[in-house]
Amino acid sequence: MLHTKCEEDLNYAKYRNPKKAKAMTKMTDTHDTNNPAPVSPQTDLTAHAVSDRSLLPPWPQDFEEAVFAMGCFWGVERLFWQAPGVWVTMAGYAGGDDLAPTYKSVCTGETGHAEVVRVIYDPTVITYKQLLQMFWNNHNPTQGMRQGNDIGAQYRSIIFANSDEQMTLAQSTKESFQEQLDAKGMGEITTRIVAPAPFYYAEDDHQQYLAKNKDGYCGLKGIGVPCII
Repeated sequence: MLHTKCEEDLNYAKYRNPKKAKAMTKMTDTHDTNNPAPVSPQTDLTAHAVSDRSLLPPWPQDFEEAVFAMGCFWGVERLFWQAPGVWVTMAGYAGGDDLAPTYKSVCTGETGHAEVVRVIYDPTVITYKQLLQMFWNNHNPTQGMRQGNDIGAQYRSIIFANSDEQMTLAQSTKESFQEQLDAKGMGEITTRIVAPAPFYYAEDDHQQYLAKNKDGYCGLKGIGVPCII
């Protein structure tokens, strides 16, 4: 069976091989926090397809950044760009050891990267805690190396915390949500909460994919238990 997401581009299907043990050794998730977020060499970035804002810094003064991995980045990016207070979003890759990841290479499962969304937001309008609530409510954080029908290490659940405050909030909301899941007899959260890793922009055709492809695939779905924090 073809990878659900890649059914829209059969040329990508041959690159899927998430079961290779080699990939497991490359899931570093964290890197030198002084390493800037590079643009992948093959990426020809344009403005955000919805807001027309730049996908590249600098951002407005005092705006903050969040990075989440919660399955296919197409639906995840749309979730966050629709939130009031979010300035701009972008799809990308993080958590692996390849210095020039591409959609095709990440689909092999061998680069160690996860599909992620970078969120630039105004903390006076939307808080990091509110973004975390969106994160917990809109995917299944108990599924390990998959998200619904999307199977592979690139779909694992990760929070890349950009500050001590973000780390503390992420950990506390995870513990709180786990208690709520336990009360419902649900599984154990497998989400990793880690320090920042270099962010590599996805190719332009993956940026704001669901704005450009109105009937595009979206497998984003919560676990069925609302996260109350």
